[in-house]
Amino acid sequence: MAKVQDIDAKVATVQDLLTEKFGVKKRPLGKMLHRTGRRLPRGMHKKAQQLVDAQKLAGHPKLAMRLNHDSLNKAYDALTAHLQAIDVAERRKARLLSLAGTLAFNLLVVGAAFVFWLWWAGYV
Repeated sequence: MAKVQDIDAKVATVQDLLTEKFGVKKRPLGKMLHRTGRRLPRGMHKKAQQLVDAQKLAGHPKLAMRLNHDSLNKAYDALTAHLQAIDVAERRKARLLSLAGTLAFNLLVVGAAFVFWLWWAGYV
């Protein structure tokens, strides 16, 4: 049964990283993955889903023998490496710069449309 505790520890680590990096409330891993949405790449979602499936199977003794621990370890290592590489401050800064760029572009378009309207109406 050490394998079941090992899987639970890995899931708990991934949950902690998701909470730290994405600000998702600590819930079952499947729900946390759903809440992260597209912020987590598709490949990482699949690796995390392997952990969710393994956690479900690990509770049953006969089904636990079907688990491939090597692939679970590889998925866990890749997922934790990806999550640890995320810089929260950089993500926040990129989001703010994206918002500022969008607002500036929209203001330019509205200003150009206003000048065009002035020209078309004969005020300029």
